Formats: sequence, structure tokens, C-alpha cells
Amino acid sequence: MLKKRDLHEVPVLFELMSHPEVFPYVRHKATTTDEFYFLTKKTIEAEEHGELISRTILDEYQQPIGTINLFDIEQNHGFLATWIGQPYFGKGYNRLAKEQFFDELFFEYDIETIFMKVRKSNIRSTKAVLKLPYVALGNTIYPEVYQKINQAEEIYDIFAISKEHYLSYKQFAHVDANVDEEVV
Repeated sequence: MLKKRDLHEVPVLFELMSHPEVFPYVRHKATTTDEFYFLTKKTIEAEEHGELISRTILDEYQQPIGTINLFDIEQNHGFLATWIGQPYFGKGYNRLAKEQFFDELFFEYDIETIFMKVRKSNIRSTKAVLKLPYVALGNTIYPEVYQKINQAEEIYDIFAISKEHYLSYKQFAHVDANVDEEVV
């Protein structure tokens, strides 16, 4: 479902990113394919230097449908940015991609907290985030981070996923799955 970014996927991802329901919410926007090639190349280089972690989200046919990234990594914390192409909205890819990415971040990279900055006006993203059972509204829990992202005016809510909460969720989900198997 996830793979490291590469330049071969640029044409498909650029087309998906350009959709008017997607484009406003993409962190690194490109208005031409050439510009998106350049941004993708810079993203790959930044990952090689440990500045970010970026993956391409794939559908069940291994076709690129979006990206998921951890930016601004400092002291084992980072900011999540995800987008999925409009034809794939509401099909469960977002949550699957996030959980696979979180597993990688928490278990392979030793990230402690993942922050999600969501525009207060972005109802679709807010609803998607609130479906995650291990997420906490971080506006008051992490006031310094909330202030940092809302310096001029309060545009964003901040959501946080701590390694501890995520591991508790995974452990509970595993126990719950085993109980269901025993009942059957």
C-alpha cells in the first residue's frame, strides 16, 4: 500500500493532485508536471538527508493514488501531510495508509509524536482525523505547537498521535481480534 517515492509516478500523481478538491490542501503544490518532477526530486533528496519521510500511497493494483509525508522532524516529532486523489475519496485508503505509515514511523524511525495540522475550514480532513481512535486534539495539550502554527491568526487545529496512544490502540485491536476469533 505504501512505497518510497520515485520519479516514475510523477505524471499520475500530478494529474490526481491537480483536481480542485485536492489541490488546495496539498502542502507542496506544483502547477506543471516539470515543477512536480522538481519537487519530487527535492523530496527524495530531503529524505536521503533525514529531513523528512515520504511515501507514495498505492491502490490494490499498485497504482499511485496519493502521498503521505512526515515533515519538519525535530526531536522525534513531525508533521503529517497526506493527500489522496479525488477518485479514491471515501474508499478507506486514507486510514490504511496512515496506519501503515504510523507503524513505520513509530517502529522503524522511533518517532514519538505525529502532529496533524488541519485547517479549521477543512471539514473533510477534520472528519477523517476524528475517525482515528488514537488521535487527540492537541490545541491545549501542545500549546507551544498550536501557537507556532497559528502565529498570525487561528487558522488550524492541531491533532496529535503519540506513540504511546497508538501502541495502546494496536495492542487493544490485536486483543479484540483474538477474542473475536475465539468466539467464532
